[in-house]
Amino acid sequence: MEQSNYQGALQQPIGSGFNAKSTTNDVIKGIDLTGKIAVVTGGNTGIGLETTRTLAAAGATVIVPSRDIDKARKNLQGIANVEIAVMDLMSPASIDAFADSFLASERPLHLLINNAGIMWVPIRRDSRGIESQLATNYLAQFQLTARLWPALKKANGARVVNVSSHGHQFAPFNFDDPNFLHREYETLQGYGQSKTAVNLFSMELDNRAHSSKIRVYAVHPGSIGGTELGREAPLELFQKMGFVDANGNMLPEVAASLKTISQGAATTVWCATSPLLNNIGGVYCEDADIASLCSDISFQKGVNPYSLDEASAKKLWALTEEMIGLKFQI
Repeated sequence: MEQSNYQGALQQPIGSGFNAKSTTNDVIKGIDLTGKIAVVTGGNTGIGLETTRTLAAAGATVIVPSRDIDKARKNLQGIANVEIAVMDLMSPASIDAFADSFLASERPLHLLINNAGIMWVPIRRDSRGIESQLATNYLAQFQLTARLWPALKKANGARVVNVSSHGHQFAPFNFDDPNFLHREYETLQGYGQSKTAVNLFSMELDNRAHSSKIRVYAVHPGSIGGTELGREAPLELFQKMGFVDANGNMLPEVAASLKTISQGAATTVWCATSPLLNNIGGVYCEDADIASLCSDISFQKGVNPYSLDEASAKKLWALTEEMIGLKFQI
């Protein structure tokens, strides 16, 4: 029986040959995705757009579900093998409608890239009263993956890549008050717990699913310039975190540490396509390799053991099914 990644048992680099500077073009080299079908959420901006471009160029048909169809059409113009569909990750009914439409096509799904996410937002809730970062960054991933499961199984060899973040180090999952009903809202705590949830889900799903020939990965893209992730963040927050000076100018040492969008999307593409991962899953990856365990947030690398805890993963799975009213049958 294959080993699971509970407690981070598999969290060590495997010598992929890539690093933080590697780009999507580097990691996709020599890989042919002709005949493969992929879904990339958030696939029309930032690292999602780069992921879409790379997979499509390698021959895959890429479906990009988007809340803003006009924006998606504009951003994806000129990229072959792309289909655009409507979906709003803050709307459970919209997720179900997209999944139903895809399943009705009777196509297999080889790659599900749960890329879309939000960060640095004020307190906001969906129609169920669920905090928006938890709803978008994690619960939507769980629901979409569960609803597309028949198509993933039909592929007879599929991968699910869930975009996480080093920001999972900001907070463990708060089982007592995940929706900030009884504690003061702190946007980075909300972000942190949503990404910790992604790690726990990815590990647990892989453990339940690998016998169905489906492998699952959590990915930290890195700190990247030129994306829309910080569009709602107030200047004071960036100043407090030491990213910008008093005038709002990015500090040179911060700018120098940022990845390009192509470097930022490389780990997603590597996890989606690398043959080195054929027999391993449930791991958290960064810089196009498996990450090491690390609980020191200042180190800027590695995955916190609390986000790979077996008991927490199983507890979260049960809580999630309860929160969204959906049984995820493997």
